[in-house]
Parts: sequence; structure tokens; C-alpha cells
Amino acid sequence: MSDLLFEVKDHIATITLNRPESLNAFSEEMILSWIKALEEVRDNDDIRAVILKGNGKAFCAGGDIKAMVAGQGFYHSEDDITSTALARKNSLWKKVQRVPLLLEEIDKPVIAQMHGFAMGAGLDMALMCDIRIAAQSAKFSESYINVGIVPGDGGAYFLPRLVGIDKALDMLWTARVLTAEEAKEARLVTFVVNDEDLESFTQSYAEKLANGPIETIKIIKRAVYQSQSMSLRSSLDYISSKMGLVTELPAYEEGVKAIVEKRRAVFK
Repeated sequence: MSDLLFEVKDHIATITLNRPESLNAFSEEMILSWIKALEEVRDNDDIRAVILKGNGKAFCAGGDIKAMVAGQGFYHSEDDITSTALARKNSLWKKVQRVPLLLEEIDKPVIAQMHGFAMGAGLDMALMCDIRIAAQSAKFSESYINVGIVPGDGGAYFLPRLVGIDKALDMLWTARVLTAEEAKEARLVTFVVNDEDLESFTQSYAEKLANGPIETIKIIKRAVYQSQSMSLRSSLDYISSKMGLVTELPAYEEGVKAIVEKRRAVFK
């Protein structure tokens, strides 16, 4: 059985971490399959939304510590036998760090469906998604400090942008474990739902986006992210150009027509 499952149905891609016996801790196979799945999401116009989830009792426990001790996995590389440190750096760049870089290229909505534990790199992978939906019983921690390592996947970039610098440092320095409600209060997750409703709530949310005006949704996503590093003037100039484009799309015509006719818009 593959360490990662990938399925596309009704315009929604589902990426499932599939090492339940290890709480879905990353393996090299999982990361490489993840990269291929994200490339497919990026390039396949039939895909309109993405759900990321884990099989078994947890979302993701992060890196596989046993593999690290054995000198295996995405923290290890045989590409450069003359420099262990350089080899590990290059391995991160070629493997796990490809995930956030690919996600940056994907304008479609990406939703993390989180249950059980989301720890270390597992939590960080969810922080890279656009929306995080957590089960009531889920637990969250930036657990790197427990094994004396740093967030090599981009956690130091994503976490403070969501929770603020002080809370990010606190989480990274102490490996504090947060409940779902605490995570929501800290702006770490978007929604908290009852455990039994997690699957249906996430699916319904993804379906709503997949059935919406997808080009407009993609432009909104890109505008929000790019505006984080723009001046107000640049952001306004950018969005005015996009407004000119979207008003020429069929979705705009259908949306306006639906309002006039007092019916629900149907987007293709």
C-alpha cells in the first residue's frame, strides 16, 4: 500500500497521508508522492479544490524520528558524501521543501482536514494550506525542540504570519500542545467541528468552492497572498487589473443574470 493516496472525484482532489501505523509520519516515499500529487493539482484544470487529510488516528506526526536516527528519509541524502550538513540541506530542498513551493504555485483552494495529532512538520504542512478544519479532539504542537531540531520545512515562515511572532516563538521554544479550541483562538485553525462531523463538513466546504466561479476564486487567492508583500498602491493596481479580467468571464455574466432573475447562479 502506498504511503500517500491521491484521488480526484467531482473536481475535488483528495491527498491522504497513509502511514497510520506511524501516525502518518513522513517517509521519503510519502514526500516524493506528495510532490507528484501537487504537480498534478497545479497542472490539471479539472481539479478545482484540494483536501489534505490523514488515515488512522492522526493527521500527521511530522518527520519519522526512527528514520532520522537510522540516517534515512528526507533529512538524509547520499548525494554528497563529503559533507553531511550540506547533504541534509540539499535533501530538504529537493524533497520536503518542494511541498510549500508547489503549494505557492497552486491558486486553487487547499483545505487541511485535521484530526488526532498534528505535530511539527505535520502541523506546518497544514499551515501551508488555505483553510484548516479541525476535529474537536485534535491536538497541535510545534514539537521540533523536543528532538533539538529547527522547522526545516517552512514553519518559521508560516507560523508567525498566522499567530504572531511572540506566539510562534512560544510554540517553537516550548513545544506547547494546544487543543483545537486553543488553536482556533490563536488563529492556527479556521474551523473546529465535532469529531463525527469532520469528514462531512470538510467535504461540503470543498464542494461549495469546487462548484463556485473557479477562475474568480483563484484570482482572489492570488490577490490575498501577493498583497501580503505589496504596498497599498501596488495591491490596488494589481486588483484593478484583475477586476478588468473577471468582468469579461462567463461567471460574471451568469452571476449578474442570476441576481436579476432572483435565482441561484450555476457556474461551470
